[in-house]
Amino acid sequence: MPEYRRPKFEQFNEETAKTMIDANNAGMKGLTTFLGVQFETFEAGRLVATMEIRDDHVTFMGTLHGGVMAGYVDHVMGCVLYPLMARGQWAATTEFKLNYLAPVKEGVLTAESTVLSMGRRSAVVRVEVEGGGKLLCVAQGTLLISTPPVARD
Repeated sequence: MPEYRRPKFEQFNEETAKTMIDANNAGMKGLTTFLGVQFETFEAGRLVATMEIRDDHVTFMGTLHGGVMAGYVDHVMGCVLYPLMARGQWAATTEFKLNYLAPVKEGVLTAESTVLSMGRRSAVVRVEVEGGGKLLCVAQGTLLISTPPVARD
């Protein structure tokens, strides 16, 4: 996205971004560890992450499983929001659309997640995935920004 169109996010929390990079790259539990996602760059409204394709990501037809790509995209789509939200808030994907543009067989994927718009209760995020010098997948989604209720005694 051209710099002049990128929203400014004054509330970007550098400490949260660093904590997320460290936690993610150390191998969080679950899908993130299975995928092997590594955060490379975290800026206000922008996250770049990589993922190396392994044999267990590939179908019997020899191409990356679409669900693996969807999981990768969904992860970076949500994570880009955390340094922009207040502590204690969380983001949940409510919908996203993926366009698979080319088959993927091997190599390293690079996803760039960019916040297009963010309000108090929702955000729109775009993700582009490249590999081998080609654009492989584009996605756009809407995420709910939620604040858990305050516990009452």
